[in-house]
Amino acid sequence: MPVIQANLIEGRSDEMKERLIEELTEACMRALDAPQESVRVIINEMPKQHFGIGGVSAKKLGK
Repeated sequence: MPVIQANLIEGRSDEMKERLIEELTEACMRALDAPQESVRVIINEMPKQHFGIGGVSAKKLGK
């Protein structure tokens, strides 16, 4: 059973996350010849202040 994890900074719509789940599932099915029902996708969302880029939080950078 393939399990895919995506770490994202919060702020994306539910529709965008649904599309990501669909696209990642389809890519996994193609690449691994995995049946659709066996693919799992986990989205981990984090606040901007919990993600650092070059020593500075994404929130501070305005990302």
